[in-house]
Amino acid sequence: MFDQREKMALFIDGANLYATSKAIGFDIDYKKMLAYFQTQGYLLRAYYYTAIIEDQEYSSIRPLIDWLDYNGYRVVTKPAKEFTDAAGRRKVKGNMDIELAVDAMELSDTVDHMILFSGDGDFRVLVEALQRKGRKVSVVSTVSTQPSMIADDLRRQADHFIELTSLKSAFGRDPSERPPRPELAGDDEYDDDDDY
Repeated sequence: MFDQREKMALFIDGANLYATSKAIGFDIDYKKMLAYFQTQGYLLRAYYYTAIIEDQEYSSIRPLIDWLDYNGYRVVTKPAKEFTDAAGRRKVKGNMDIELAVDAMELSDTVDHMILFSGDGDFRVLVEALQRKGRKVSVVSTVSTQPSMIADDLRRQADHFIELTSLKSAFGRDPSERPPRPELAGDDEYDDDDDY
């Protein structure tokens, strides 16, 4: 699946990866993640996409974003939008699909292998477009939950599907360590328009 001669780039849909890792009880050590992929080929870029609530005095995702930004990741953020749904629940919307897709297409002439951390079915069209440009695309998510955290059409489109649970030994965090939690809005419901 990996070739040492390939230039690779990681595209991490932060909200989707957080929901997936939480569903399978897998805390990610982002330092180990970077080191792991650096041994699999030439890792040109590692992008992390997330929306943040800017008007909060403290955002629980801020420590993670700051750490990633200083430790080899390109962090792409935008302000999240808060609203109240028809049932009166506070929701936060922060979809980063367009930003991720634009960056992937811009790098497609330079990178041989794109690794997408998301199960969002909206990315199927992006994967297909990258493949038409001759790029290999691997998708990292999980099918070990009920329901699956990856859209079936995205999994079928990808050149390789990588089960996130199979990477636990490579970059799982020791449960005794206290990582910064990449939650967007605490206990409130978060909606990033993911379609599974």
